[in-house]
Amino acid sequence: MSSSMNTPELPLASWARRIAPSAMQDMLQNITKPGVFSLALGLPAAELFPTEGMGQAAARVLAEQGGALQYSATLQPLREHVVRMMEKRGVKCTPQQVFLTTGAQQGMNLLVRLMLEAGQSVMLEDRVYSGFQQVLEPYQVKRLAVRRDASTGLDLDAVESVLKSGERPAFLYTMSDGHNPLGTSMAMEARERLVKLARDYRMPIIEDDAYGFLQYEDTVLPPLRALEDRGVFYVGSFSKILAPALRVGWVVVPEQMVFRLATVKESSDIDTATFTQRIVLSFLDSGKLEEHLTRLRQEYRTRRDALLKALETHMPKGATWTKPTSGMFVWVELPEGADTTALLARALETEKVAYLPGQAFSVAGGRSAAHCMRLNFSNCEPAKIEEAVARLGRVLAARG
Repeated sequence: MSSSMNTPELPLASWARRIAPSAMQDMLQNITKPGVFSLALGLPAAELFPTEGMGQAAARVLAEQGGALQYSATLQPLREHVVRMMEKRGVKCTPQQVFLTTGAQQGMNLLVRLMLEAGQSVMLEDRVYSGFQQVLEPYQVKRLAVRRDASTGLDLDAVESVLKSGERPAFLYTMSDGHNPLGTSMAMEARERLVKLARDYRMPIIEDDAYGFLQYEDTVLPPLRALEDRGVFYVGSFSKILAPALRVGWVVVPEQMVFRLATVKESSDIDTATFTQRIVLSFLDSGKLEEHLTRLRQEYRTRRDALLKALETHMPKGATWTKPTSGMFVWVELPEGADTTALLARALETEKVAYLPGQAFSVAGGRSAAHCMRLNFSNCEPAKIEEAVARLGRVLAARG
């Protein structure tokens, strides 16, 4: 006879006992329910995946490369392709500075493992990608939150003040384009000033550029890595521009750091994603990437515009929102006093519409984004976006 009272406590580390499912994990359960219109998760449009080209690439790999399913080193030709892609982002690098990863998430995780000691401080924006906060959980770090406003951008005076006070964070994590969750991009002068501050105070920067190739305007600014080749560690990904299930990303780092990344990665997955790397390489060799990116940018621009138009029509008085030039998200701020976390249950129950509350992106449980929400435009066709925002508008109108 067994009893839960006699079951020993699981032998978990203290940080593991504290973890809970993220808002994204919870939302995955909700958006799969019948009839739900989702503006929640940052999913690319599945109907725009280059399925035929990927199928042909996979067939070529299996037919022509006998060792494709075996353990193998990462692929030099794929790193060379990444170098050429980086040139289009304004970044000069060599294949020896490119390290291939199992998606951008692993790239961030590996960099943090190499750069962060337990108990150190890190600098984060006060509205930040929640997946990066999860990376930090085991380290019991001091989080130095600086304001990133949806309209005025990163508070560089605050960054400078923190550094002048004597704080020496292990790094700053930021997104210069297509910010998740804000949907904003840094102005050129802000990029230049941030890089100068980082250089002057010897503060490394982890630059997450997962959305950098999804640009919707004629003027495209260079990432931070284009302005600083030693202190900026660039993270890129094929997840948003090809397909997330491939789990192929990369980092650009100083060459002498690559062997350390390889050692840490080996302890994690022994480079077991090389089959999908070969598929990506075969697809890139076919020369179809630029045509595919052009199609993505055109369609996502149309969906962005549909979301902005719907917000103009259905949002209550006093609401404001960002107008992204890249990425997949629009950040909506309701009048102070609104609680988008509390409203979500009503939205799902009464109107079957989903979004992510701003609270999911606050640093260390802060409440500054309690009246905000993040909306995704990449995963819905324009007609569905209009209907979803109309439903959301009714929820907000009903709160009085």
